[in-house]
Amino acid sequence: MNIDFDKGDGLVPVIIQHANTAQVLMLGYMNKEAYNKTKEEQKVSFFSRSKNRIWTKGETSGNYLKVRNILLDCDNDTLLIQAIPKGPTCHNGTTSCFAEETPKGFLHQLEQNIHQRIDDNVVESHTNILYKKGINKIAQKVGEEAVELVIEAMDDDLNLFKNEAADLLYHFLILLKSKNIKLTDIEQVLYDRNKK
Repeated sequence: MNIDFDKGDGLVPVIIQHANTAQVLMLGYMNKEAYNKTKEEQKVSFFSRSKNRIWTKGETSGNYLKVRNILLDCDNDTLLIQAIPKGPTCHNGTTSCFAEETPKGFLHQLEQNIHQRIDDNVVESHTNILYKKGINKIAQKVGEEAVELVIEAMDDDLNLFKNEAADLLYHFLILLKSKNIKLTDIEQVLYDRNKK
């Protein structure tokens, strides 16, 4: 990656984005040393202009940003880092420095929650109980939820319709897990179709 640190007197702005939800979490600055430390440790480090030193986000709070992907903009002078936050990102205790958490992109976080409950074998979890019943029961549940959604579509109660749509999506994510497929795989299929 050929980053132009000279344009900003040795610093480049870095936008941090939640890797699952795509929510913008914060903005910081990096010099070459902070960038190299970030790549090496896979935790986001910045150059603090107020402290005049390198600091790793979460070094005192424990709220680290685990790097998933680093992208460079078209002018080679701004970075976008997609990361998974451990705890709140903002020093005020909020998810983002720009706003509270939003439901946009939450399906990816829900998918992670589903995987965690299954992978950790959370005994009392409805998700894990259904998953352990096997593919036939999971597929049956998705079918039931789809029928319930169609029935609610014929009525005028939008609240019930939205809840049935949410139930269908939730159980669909469990079905994807049982087939070892991720939501991003489905997004890729839709993306590829849209390009044609």
